Amino acid sequence: MSDIIVDVRNLTKQYGRQLALEDVSFRIKQGSIVGLIGPNGAGKTTIMKIMGGLAFPTDGALTMYGASDEKGLNHARTRMSFMIETPYEKERMTAKENLEKQRLQKGIPDKSRVDEVLKLVNLENTGKKIVKNFSLGMRQRLGLANALMGKPEFMVLDEPINGLDPEGIVEIRELLRKLNREENVTMVISSHILSELSLLCTDYIFINHGRIKGVFTAEELKQACSEFYHIDTDNNEKAGAILLRECSVQRLETMEDGSLRIYDGLDRIHDISKTLYENGIIPVELSRNEVNLEDYYMRMVRE
Repeated sequence: MSDIIVDVRNLTKQYGRQLALEDVSFRIKQGSIVGLIGPNGAGKTTIMKIMGGLAFPTDGALTMYGASDEKGLNHARTRMSFMIETPYEKERMTAKENLEKQRLQKGIPDKSRVDEVLKLVNLENTGKKIVKNFSLGMRQRLGLANALMGKPEFMVLDEPINGLDPEGIVEIRELLRKLNREENVTMVISSHILSELSLLCTDYIFINHGRIKGVFTAEELKQACSEFYHIDTDNNEKAGAILLRECSVQRLETMEDGSLRIYDGLDRIHDISKTLYENGIIPVELSRNEVNLEDYYMRMVRE
């Protein structure tokens, strides 16, 4: 049996004249945690809605758990849970009442499951407080509790840590990690807190303007997020030309502030510095750094 549980092939989604997704393809393996990364309007939520059956592709194919027809996809979705955009809740009801309503609608016979998931997301002590008076972070926890009710094999989560304080973020991160490791729950997570995704994800999908910009494993992304030297001089334009011409630097990037980054020749930095001096260029700053996930994301968006 294949370990590929989601296979998206050449997916396109158009709303009127607006192209939300264009020729999108990716695969998701069983047991992975996939970070779906892109700016607002990139197409992340559209992908999640199509997986959840809340939107339908204009073109292309979606296969989940081996099924690609409507009946088969609907059956596959019974093994999944979704928290997309605003978490579903009744504002005049308590957290427990909300989950009890969901338990009955989903046909879950185990009445103790409500208290179990409330404890998992640290909402067991909310008592008679109605959801209308919940903070944003508490609403996010309730949305996550709802997604956990049916003990899903695959979770699709849109900004699950939005509004949480640092302690809450750590708790949810550890909960998701535990579900993945101990129960082999596969996840797709969209989040703007990229530092958290880097601590959690096994795979990454970068999307911008409705097109896939890159699909990486964590190890591949680590290699892409390579080390570099940050160089700032009294004449960066001239320094860049010298680095390309005399130092055989091939990977050079000019930043928005005019400073330079070089990604190759790191073992020759003393020779590079000497060459700059000999050409009358004075380095103001010369430091070794590493591209992190945020840096890579910003570079992708600029490109």
